[in-house]
Amino acid sequence: MATVAEPLARVQEESSRAGVSPLAEFLLVGGATPVLFALGWVLRRVVGLDVADLAFGFTFFYAAHLLNDPHFAVTYVLFYRKARERAFGRALPPAQRTRYVAAGLIAPAAMLAWAGWALATRSSYALGLFIQLMFFTVGWHYCKQGFGVLTVLSARRGVRFLPRERGALLAHAYAAWAYAWASPHDAGTEVEEKGVVYTTIAHGLRLEQATHVVFLATAAWALVVLALKWKREGRLPIATPLVGFVVSLWVWSVYSSADALLVYAIPALHSLQYLYFVGLMKGAEAREREGPPWFERAAKTRMAWLAASALGLGWLLFHGAPTALDDLLVPRASRFTAMGPTPWFAAIYTFVNVHHFLMDAVLWRRESPEARYLFAR
Repeated sequence: MATVAEPLARVQEESSRAGVSPLAEFLLVGGATPVLFALGWVLRRVVGLDVADLAFGFTFFYAAHLLNDPHFAVTYVLFYRKARERAFGRALPPAQRTRYVAAGLIAPAAMLAWAGWALATRSSYALGLFIQLMFFTVGWHYCKQGFGVLTVLSARRGVRFLPRERGALLAHAYAAWAYAWASPHDAGTEVEEKGVVYTTIAHGLRLEQATHVVFLATAAWALVVLALKWKREGRLPIATPLVGFVVSLWVWSVYSSADALLVYAIPALHSLQYLYFVGLMKGAEAREREGPPWFERAAKTRMAWLAASALGLGWLLFHGAPTALDDLLVPRASRFTAMGPTPWFAAIYTFVNVHHFLMDAVLWRRESPEARYLFAR
């Protein structure tokens, strides 16, 4: 039993040092989801669906200012810190440096050209394709983040996965992404997003059925792998990591529309999960840098500046800049076309989302210099 007690003791010690209890960690990485589901169920029966819907919608609309927007913005703060050194110096190994240049220079340039052409030509079709790229990649982002939650928090508890185990779990994450996008099947529907009216890309029932089969098959494979690991190693102290993984895939991605109230909370819950890991990583770095041999600013001061930067940049990206551009550059007569009254908001919102996904795919890799702080004690 010592092999079980030691990882549990370690995570208690690490959570205490980071200022977060095991219960708080559980809630932050996904455990709050069933709590909110239960709260929504109670509200529906006490005050009715309409009032409950208004309460959830109002709460999580404003929660975006403190959670959703900063979760996107903080990625820019982290990714472009020491950008010249990372892109063109020797701070990163060659493969990681290539990824950094691709996500930090090439991809945003291509997306700027795409969005700029759509805005210049007033093409709702081109901007609609860009928006659909966002919806396609968001499932990848959610599922990969869930996989990261599982592997990082398990490692912090002293549990590591063999390559074949990681492969099974990652396969299920990718299958969840595929099924989440393919379901429900769509013959091509005219929709509106951020004021832009466009027709969705058609995908049929057979694709939905095929991805569903793969999703269920990989779920069974992952369960078998975990059961064999449990049998081989004894009890696995990874309840919280597993909750983060399952909730990210099954509740926030695949069956995200199952509850009419919880759907309002999913972006905030995902953002809270993300910000928790930012806090783990940057908090550990800040505590290290305030001591010898650096003696830099106090850890609390560094974290406060990071939070303020994320809040300020989040406001600029999602409110200040798009509002000003739409007010200045969209003629009144054009506001009743398929581009709608807020095409700049739609373009910037989509750009930031897709770029965030791409930066994350580089920033949180094991090759990243800051990744070691996720495991700091």
